[in-house]
Amino acid sequence: MTMSRPAAPRRSIIRFASERVAPSFALNPLLGGGVTRFIPGLQTRATLAEARRGLDPVLGRLGSLEVRLATTPKDIRRAQRLRYEVFYGEMSAIPNAASLLSRRDLDEYDAICDHLLVLDHAAKPKPFRKPKPQVVGTYRLLRQEVAERHFGFYTAGEYDIAPLIEANPGLRFLELGRSCVLAPHRNKRTVELLWHGIWTYVLHHRIDVMIGCASLEGTDPDKLALPLSFLHHYARAPERWRVRALDGRYVAMDRLSREAVDPKAALRGLPPLVKGYLRLGASFGDGAVIDWQFGTTDVLVVLPVSAINQRYIEHFGPTAERHAA
Repeated sequence: MTMSRPAAPRRSIIRFASERVAPSFALNPLLGGGVTRFIPGLQTRATLAEARRGLDPVLGRLGSLEVRLATTPKDIRRAQRLRYEVFYGEMSAIPNAASLLSRRDLDEYDAICDHLLVLDHAAKPKPFRKPKPQVVGTYRLLRQEVAERHFGFYTAGEYDIAPLIEANPGLRFLELGRSCVLAPHRNKRTVELLWHGIWTYVLHHRIDVMIGCASLEGTDPDKLALPLSFLHHYARAPERWRVRALDGRYVAMDRLSREAVDPKAALRGLPPLVKGYLRLGASFGDGAVIDWQFGTTDVLVVLPVSAINQRYIEHFGPTAERHAA
């Protein structure tokens, strides 16, 4: 949900790297060159424009930074390069063949999602290159109606979200994924701008509930006993919003008893993204999931728009210009 090796010893990302759908092949401008490669579906300028449904692609500005939606396949490729740099360059994620060859983090969901970008207009140009804004942050957004027309939410590969969606037929769900920020820009300004962009998108598309997987770095749940136990005992979703990890992938989060959890120490050790979700009013699913490809332990975030703290609603909208330094 965020906001999108880190400076902190632990950090979180929200991203969905699906291996559930059988690979297919297509001429895909996301990979460029007119070469037949992995990832089905074509994201043309026309389909990207249709997906915005009248929403201005520029969603806000903060100093030299701008948050916007991708409007061309080239924009998406730039987001994929940033994701590759962060996930595979800094972290311990293992790229699939398509990502390794292209030096971009990619999967089949890139062709159906909207892509949120943060651009730095003050970035220094590379030698012998024309100056252009640098992509320093990204989120991937998947609306429920789009997911249902294709191959569903990626979250369904880790959590049993079907009962939640079926129990709320009048609500619109949005899945947030593939969040990362370039190391020098991992600060309050960039995160605020990402969330302003998400909030503008949520209002425009009349979203009711946001879901996504926040990840704790590491694959040993016992070493993550304190943060996992804190989320279980102090931030577990109420019954209406509770989602359980799939059988076979379920990892118990209550590694420690409630009495053994020091809330202040747990909060200090949580990744910034998870703490941000908590401040917004999010709660967390039942059970964690180990993501061996990315070397992380995932927890499900559920954030109904109705639960968002009013002061954050006022802070992130309706315009970002008032935050400019």
